[in-house]
Amino acid sequence: MQEAAIMLTEDHDKPAEFVEALAKGIAILESFDASHPEMTLSEVAKRVGLSPAAARRSLLTLQALGYVDQTGKRFHLRPKIMTLGSAFYFSARIEEVLQPDLRELVEKFGDASSAGTLDGEDVIYVAHVSVQRARRAAAVMGARYPAFATSLGRVLLAGLSDEALERYLSKVRLTALTSRTITDTEALRREILVVRETGYATTVDQLDYGITALAVPIRDMEGRTIAALNTSGYTGIVTPETLVAERLPALRQAASHIAHAITRYPVLQSIIGT
Repeated sequence: MQEAAIMLTEDHDKPAEFVEALAKGIAILESFDASHPEMTLSEVAKRVGLSPAAARRSLLTLQALGYVDQTGKRFHLRPKIMTLGSAFYFSARIEEVLQPDLRELVEKFGDASSAGTLDGEDVIYVAHVSVQRARRAAAVMGARYPAFATSLGRVLLAGLSDEALERYLSKVRLTALTSRTITDTEALRREILVVRETGYATTVDQLDYGITALAVPIRDMEGRTIAALNTSGYTGIVTPETLVAERLPALRQAASHIAHAITRYPVLQSIIGT
């Protein structure tokens, strides 16, 4: 979805014991996606913002570890990379804490349901259940999309402090992902303030055509928004109004149930709450 390069952390954000080599390797792994399933050395270097020599050293290290391989001059990920995601899935108890409520929502309404948390300017999907087969932006676990263009993201942005929200709005690049994507900062600010007031967000064709979604916050015991939960369907079949009328109570109940369940799992609470 996003074409921006995966750049390394700015110098002023790095702690004193920052390991540059590790950061380079992780940035290279993150640079592979649906739009870049395989790349040459020079393409990797350009996308990550490294010299060809530095990119080569990292790629060869990752290749020796089994996370990357190459065919001819083009590098690609290996299945071993999936162990990193599965480690998070099982250690955070996603299957036990999040998936049951998502499945119940999908069994009741059909369509799809996702949970996500904020990471910088993006929302990362940490759980997902779907009965849909249509071709559209994938909401699989681990997918990340611009927060401004998703119902989950807008709920999470609404949960920020005024200062944090203004920092986000001053930095974010509002790219048109569809002809309906909000790309005006003031218009986005107004949308987020409405979300704060109503306690839910709706979007129509903001991230991709065919997606109409409704999201609510998942809050900790102090009332802080730590994640978001949504339900979505096909534009033209469902509308924001029908989602609010038919699904909002069940969505809020599921979010409350998840919030209480999270308190029994300190590791998950720490992971999602950061």
